[in-house]
Amino acid sequence: MLNTNTAKAVIDHALFLGADFAELFIERHHSGSVEVLSGDVDKVNSGIDFGIGIRLFFGHKVLYGYTNSQDEEKLKQVTSLLCAKDKRDQIVNAGALNLTVNSDRHPVTMPFSANNHVEEKIAFLKRVDAKARAESDKISQVISRIMQREQQIEIFNSTGLHIQDTRHYTRIASSVVATHGNEQSTGYEAPGMLSGWEFNGQVNPEALGEMAAKQALIKLGAAACPSGEMPVVIGNGFGGVIFHEACGHLLETTSVAKKASVFHDKMGEMIANPVVNAVDDGLMKNEWGSINIDDEGMETQHTQLITDGKLTSFMVDHMGSLKTGFARTGSGRRESYKYAPTSRMRNTYIEAGNDELEDMIGGIERGIYAKKMGGGSVQPGTGEFNFAVQEAYLIENGKVTTPLKSATLISTGPKVLKEISMVGKDFELAAGMCGSVSGSVPTTVGQPALKVDNILVGGGS
Repeated sequence: MLNTNTAKAVIDHALFLGADFAELFIERHHSGSVEVLSGDVDKVNSGIDFGIGIRLFFGHKVLYGYTNSQDEEKLKQVTSLLCAKDKRDQIVNAGALNLTVNSDRHPVTMPFSANNHVEEKIAFLKRVDAKARAESDKISQVISRIMQREQQIEIFNSTGLHIQDTRHYTRIASSVVATHGNEQSTGYEAPGMLSGWEFNGQVNPEALGEMAAKQALIKLGAAACPSGEMPVVIGNGFGGVIFHEACGHLLETTSVAKKASVFHDKMGEMIANPVVNAVDDGLMKNEWGSINIDDEGMETQHTQLITDGKLTSFMVDHMGSLKTGFARTGSGRRESYKYAPTSRMRNTYIEAGNDELEDMIGGIERGIYAKKMGGGSVQPGTGEFNFAVQEAYLIENGKVTTPLKSATLISTGPKVLKEISMVGKDFELAAGMCGSVSGSVPTTVGQPALKVDNILVGGGS
């Protein structure tokens, strides 16, 4: 996308002005979406964005700027502005920029740029919509959408790196509102893959609409959730959002390097119950959070974060490696050319164990089954969190009984890791978006069902 001679001239200019490291990140981003609202086509959008990010290191100081221009002089001008306060002329040239051809682990057969398939998408979404509304006359609104994007990136840096990659994303979402009198409740399902439109073959539209509708309906008339400390079984799949938010961010060098994580000095120590094994993996074929290379040009990898309860790795980007001394893990990510990369998660999950869901529930006299997790908030640095439960049930005498509403789980990441006593076999992944200092990026969360022996539950009773 960018002429190699232009890239080298700009990088050499940055080094001449005193930068210890210079990088160009070029991106062409083609995106589109189709939305159906209660049976009618509501929106069809498409757009293309292009830009170039320039990142410079002066020791541990990072300078970043971006532009939409490919002109050499414009790029040098941005570079000069970035270097203005730290300028120290030196005679240094970057190594030769030779293109590295990386392997593509994530095959795509129906790329977005080849055909938008708008009519097929509308027909698919109308099937989702019809099934959701057919579940009950209490369904008051259904919004279903398909989002696709194709991100082409090219990276040059002063070590001689020149590499390219293309990423294809497809996500299908259904949001359902159920109403009864003055009461409303919602359901939401949104599977996604690092894939082209062929992903539609893996998603049954009727099943998607039915799942979202049943989530909304089950909470209408549900009992208030009891409050207090009690055992909780957290369901598989999106239940992994708690580990992602309350623990995963604390294992990124973005926080570790600043000692803003309670785990910054715990490498090699037991930070969880020995039944817990956790991973951040960029290699999983066509998974939503997978990548061939990170946004710094490093090949991605499988990173074992926790082994039998022991902290064994952080997620490390380039600057994080310089600051902490830990080896890079291919975890440098950014939303777009408008952001400098930082260490971020990819597919982050707790691995499957040996326990059965029935045994977890059967051992609880009174507690909560958090079948489906929702959103929440986390305090950076400490891992203190509160998460809403999208679908919850009371456990009484080892049996799942009454549906509950307004359930919230409250704890800290370090504490909840040690309270996990049982890990199920029913491992599942779920797609999501993660926001941090380098923007919003596709990430996957996951886990089997887990039994947490004691956690504070906030409810309405």
